[in-house]
Amino acid sequence: MGSASREALAQARTALRAGLDQAAGGELLRVAGRIAESPALAAALGDASADAVAKTQVVERLFGGISADARSVLVAAVHARWSNVDEFVAGVEELGLRAEGIANPELSDELLAVADLVDRSHELQLSLGSKLAEPAGKVTLVQRLLSGKTSASTVAVVSHLVANPRGRRLDAALRQAARTAADQGGSELATVTVAAPLSGAQQDRLARALEQSAGRPVKITTVVDPELIGGVRIQLADDVIDGSVRARLEDLRQQLAA
Repeated sequence: MGSASREALAQARTALRAGLDQAAGGELLRVAGRIAESPALAAALGDASADAVAKTQVVERLFGGISADARSVLVAAVHARWSNVDEFVAGVEELGLRAEGIANPELSDELLAVADLVDRSHELQLSLGSKLAEPAGKVTLVQRLLSGKTSASTVAVVSHLVANPRGRRLDAALRQAARTAADQGGSELATVTVAAPLSGAQQDRLARALEQSAGRPVKITTVVDPELIGGVRIQLADDVIDGSVRARLEDLRQQLAA
């Protein structure tokens, strides 16, 4: 996001609070999807030069049926000055994810579990990630797979992401949504890729080191990738630490080819 959008998101996040209506997150996600489908509506609400009162009136007229809490968050978003319309839409979506994170403290863990499920199934990747499949059909598949097995908030988030890919791979969108939910709860997510499973003691030492670096609790997801040969690759927020043997061999190959 551009600097203006980051400031806009921070401003709008002040409308999120403990005790937010349980329905607010899903409502905001549906609003984000509706805005994304209508370039005219997105421009009307996301235009930094448009009159704030007029934008509030549009919100009240089109989204008067959503909860007062969701409406207050949306009004805070349309009053902020975003770098561009696309980032405004992304911002409303993130606010919905954060509201769902407030309602369900387990959301980040559940989204990571769904991402792992998608990663392990080529059929699911094709079915849920297809650009040709109808969004409604993909949502129906998500509901059939997840209803009764995960929380309603996780079903709502996954349904939103498959119906509104906006050029994103589903597994990447799920992991980013999990990071957002974890951040709302005051923790970081770290993805640790290793050539062989870590022992309990190794995981504990790594968790302590990452928490010291991040300055707050860190939840670790471990991915085993034998192609790394050895070493470890860590992604913490936007930072990547690649100490794998594969990375070092690739560096050596590039040096020899230079």
